[in-house]
Order: sequence, then C-alpha cells, then structure tokens
Amino acid sequence: MKMKLPDQGDPDLDMAPMIDMTFLLLIYFICTCTLVMPEADLGIRLPGMIAQATTVEMPDEQMIEVRKTGEVYLNDRSFDSATSTDLPDLVTTLTRYRLSAEAASGKALITIMADDDTSHQRVIDVMNACAAAKLKDISFAGASE
Repeated sequence: MKMKLPDQGDPDLDMAPMIDMTFLLLIYFICTCTLVMPEADLGIRLPGMIAQATTVEMPDEQMIEVRKTGEVYLNDRSFDSATSTDLPDLVTTLTRYRLSAEAASGKALITIMADDDTSHQRVIDVMNACAAAKLKDISFAGASE
C-alpha cells in the first residue's frame, strides 16, 4: 500500500543562527591571532655616514695638470700612462675626493691646467674622468710659465 506523505513545502533556512555563528568565529579569530610587529619597529640601524669627531682640512680645490706629452698630474702626482684614455686611477682618486668633500659638507672643486701644446683629446679624456667621478664644479686655468 502506498502511503501518502504530507506536503512539507519549501525548506526554510534561518539566517539569524548563521549570522551569530559568523560573529562568534570572527571574535574567536580576533582574540586568538598574534599581531606581527612591522619591520619598521624592529629598531635596526642601517649603515650610513659616520660623523667625524674632528674636522679634516680639505683642500679648496684639486689641480689637474695635463702636459703636452699626455701625462696627467693631480696635485703634482702622476696618474695612469700617457696613452691611457679611460684614466682608471684618476677616476678612483677623484671619486674618493668627491665622497670625502661631501662627507665634510663641502664642494669638490677641480681646476684643469693644460699646456698650450696639449692635444684637445687628452683634455677631453681628463674631463671624461671627472664626469665618471661625478664631479660637476670644473674650471680651467691657463698654464703658468
């Protein structure tokens, strides 16, 4: 015999218990989570410039002398060979001079003195070395006789 079941209609879903459960889970996760300290609050000191205890006397300017043989002298000291076009020793020394002048809050001044018979290309090589050392204050002086 076939039994007829009563018509139950559409099932209802109560939203109130679901919202209550969501809020309980939210409160549980807020209470149990641990807060991560941001990196900015770790108190790490990064390396940087160190202030000097005593002031160091820096020369007002560096004199680069270009002779007619192609030799380059910085403050009466010879740099590189007469045929070297990139002047790596001069670039290294000028870069150190610029960094020390910046640390002393001064300007790195360069004066280029070329003999009258010096080739223009050699003076341009010296100017390129100054540009590679990121020096901007460059002036020219006539050779003294």
